Amino acid sequence: MRELNALLAEFPLRLRKLSELPRISEAEETGNTFTQNAVLKALHYCSQSGLWTMADDSGLAVDALGGAPGVYSARYGGRGISYAERMALLLDSMSASGDASRRARFVCTIALADPLTGEVETFEGVCEGRIADAPRGEGGFGYDPLFIPEGFAQTFGELPSEVKLRLSHRSRALAQAHQYLLRH
Repeated sequence: MRELNALLAEFPLRLRKLSELPRISEAEETGNTFTQNAVLKALHYCSQSGLWTMADDSGLAVDALGGAPGVYSARYGGRGISYAERMALLLDSMSASGDASRRARFVCTIALADPLTGEVETFEGVCEGRIADAPRGEGGFGYDPLFIPEGFAQTFGELPSEVKLRLSHRSRALAQAHQYLLRH
């Protein structure tokens, strides 16, 4: 939310969290791609609230795992396990794959839904990098301690938050949404 507030501060908007709209049911993420899930969520929340809605879907895609965990990043290994367990599973799966490539990327798609027309615009941000041999750093969340962005030796978990924000897949998608809003 901090990234969003900073990027959209110049617009006469009042940003609201989903938790501020208690009568809205949770959207089901049934898509097979980040874009499908972001659009599903944006349309769901837009139709229930009657408000312009920005929704995102994001995750980690690892080449050695055929793009997994992908849209299942938050549920990789099953519900109810910690990210430490998810990271251990990811490293084990990479070892078992026999693929020495450690290439990976964080992907974020943001969908912006118009309540008057039902039209949706999407914006994708990607941060290329590789997977570390073991988790490093305490910063960030999720898979951040495993992900080393291109051009850096530290993981997102080790980098200062300002650097991570500048490089992140979400910031890149938000920058595109920002440009779209400036033009419209």
